[in-house]
Amino acid sequence: MGTVRLDDLVIANPEEQIEGLVEEPVAIIHPEEDQELVGRLIGRYNLASIPVVSVTGILLGRITFDDVIDVIEAEQTEDILRLAGVTDDEDLRHTWTESVRARLPWLVLNLVTASLAASVILVYEDVVDQVITLAFLAPIIAAMGGSSGTQSLAITIRRLTVEGPGGVRGLVIKELLIGLVIGGVLGLGIAGIALLVPDGNPRLGLVVMLAMWGNQVVAGFAGAFVPATLDRIGVDPSVASSVFVHTLTDLCGFFLLLGLASKLLLGG
Repeated sequence: MGTVRLDDLVIANPEEQIEGLVEEPVAIIHPEEDQELVGRLIGRYNLASIPVVSVTGILLGRITFDDVIDVIEAEQTEDILRLAGVTDDEDLRHTWTESVRARLPWLVLNLVTASLAASVILVYEDVVDQVITLAFLAPIIAAMGGSSGTQSLAITIRRLTVEGPGGVRGLVIKELLIGLVIGGVLGLGIAGIALLVPDGNPRLGLVVMLAMWGNQVVAGFAGAFVPATLDRIGVDPSVASSVFVHTLTDLCGFFLLLGLASKLLLGG
């Protein structure tokens, strides 16, 4: 089974066997395959169509790009909605009460995880009391970690959707290295801010620089590792990844900042 290009057929020797002109298909699918996989294959290999065959290799038909374009759009829309914590059950035509029921469960879960991250501040309450400037700098470090984690998360989920789980290890390493570089740049930036605030000093600048740097590394790693792990165990990464990544970056951001402050500023 395969395809024959029209130009090859036109210029071929009339006595040549057709099997000599046949090109093997780049990919084939079976009738029971998921439609998202079909869209992924057509997009990955830039195919105009893909053959559908039975388990015994009999050609049953074909699926063209036009057939799956709506499927690809619907799947991407669903991933975007889930990444934002909105289920695909919610529609623009839904009433406000239906929208509340669709969104509230994820917001409640975020409330729980945010409370868990904020509990780190209670552990280091004495540090915050003695270095009040940390209360101003902590949200910056946590927010920047969340933003970087979201960027890494979006890239990883897109990669998983288009190309599947292959090559994820390399992607995790790449995002980790990106976090190292971005963390160094942002660390220098927030260190400069720490020197300008009231009671700012070089040691405070060092603390916030290290905290920002470390949290950016965590954000890059978590943004790639969490969705890849969820995908491997059969959980849709676009549904749960955002909650885990933001919780990790908040926890690590607060812990690094306050832990380093207790050691380097207060000598605890």
